[in-house]
Amino acid sequence: MESNAALAEKLNTAWRFFYGRGFIDGFGHISARTANPDHILISPHDLGQRSNPEDFALVDLDGNTIDNDARMPGELPIHLEIYKSRPDVGSIAHFHCHFPTSFSMSSVDLRPTYFLASIFRDGIPTHPDSRLINSAERGVALARTLGSHRAALMKAHGIVVTGEDIIEMTASVFILEDNAHRTWISAAMGEVEYLSDEAMAEIEPELLKTRGPYGRIWAFCEDEVGQ
Repeated sequence: MESNAALAEKLNTAWRFFYGRGFIDGFGHISARTANPDHILISPHDLGQRSNPEDFALVDLDGNTIDNDARMPGELPIHLEIYKSRPDVGSIAHFHCHFPTSFSMSSVDLRPTYFLASIFRDGIPTHPDSRLINSAERGVALARTLGSHRAALMKAHGIVVTGEDIIEMTASVFILEDNAHRTWISAAMGEVEYLSDEAMAEIEPELLKTRGPYGRIWAFCEDEVGQ
């Protein structure tokens, strides 16, 4: 398992990438589980675009800061409750990205239309509560909506995306936003054609066998932030 310092470096790279892409727009937070499964590193409440690895704060799953006095995001329970319910999750992002969030406010479903989005083959559920996830009770409810899925929409609010690690989380956020953008363009031209489950059943294993798309997205993520 990676050291906290190595995880913080990767979180910082992802944070700067997301900021540069406009995913954060002043709101949002990312985190990663550490070698101690009851501890996470998370972006603090007031982290800006010019972030550094040491800015990421260590917190336990009860929400207590460890060796720091950083102000936590108001929606910290998103991270705490998902990590508690999903031992397979190693990294989480919450943003208010325009394209996927717009689908939570429309009658058009956000489903895979673009081949890379086959990683979301099992669906992208929508959490019906638009309020801030600022309590354990609301965090538990969101975690239930997410279930075993990779990502969920939060109705008229935002998105939550998970990954086995920071690289997978970063690539999944990128693919979710990209698929939503492409689907939005398709919807403007007429009826949306979603990928069939049969097609995704063939595409998904190929994408995940080598995790190639994750590595490629991470490579240009590092390139964009100058690493």
